[in-house]
Amino acid sequence: MLDYQQGDAHAFAALYSKHKGPLYRYFVRQISDNTLAEDLYQDTWGKVINAADNYQVTAKFTTWLYRIAHNLLIDHVRAVKPLDKLDELGEQGMDEFDANIGNQQFNGRPDEVLEQQHQAQLLKACVAKLPAVQKEAFLLNIELGLTASAISDIANVTVEATKSRIRYAYQSIKQCVANKWEGMTHE
Repeated sequence: MLDYQQGDAHAFAALYSKHKGPLYRYFVRQISDNTLAEDLYQDTWGKVINAADNYQVTAKFTTWLYRIAHNLLIDHVRAVKPLDKLDELGEQGMDEFDANIGNQQFNGRPDEVLEQQHQAQLLKACVAKLPAVQKEAFLLNIELGLTASAISDIANVTVEATKSRIRYAYQSIKQCVANKWEGMTHE
């Protein structure tokens, strides 16, 4: 980012290339409208370009980028939906959760393949049911491997609150998957 700030257009291209996929998936997973996700994605990059002159290294670039994305998402939600409905966002958008799960090549017997596909769908459904703050913390941790400290900077909450969100998300997902899987195997 510092190179881009100095006028190196190739530096911006490198930043964009590195972060375009995960950033777009961040929006798609948070909201169910792909067109809106694209708009917020483009707005984020527009803010990066506009803020280049004033950029200062206070955190990793990734943290700064996702803080912009987080703020745009929050601004949109506040403008469109009451905050208590925030957890409804992203339920349809979760179809693209974890590209590795959704796109992996399953090997083995057909019954094993079917079981793995069911487990992947259960995981997606359970993540979609998480409250928005837990979903965001979980996805930033899983997708980008961000630490609780970095996620707390993005969401502007304490590290302890972030750790709790991640822990509760994992617990909720584990319980949800276990309950749904048990229900499926008893049918």
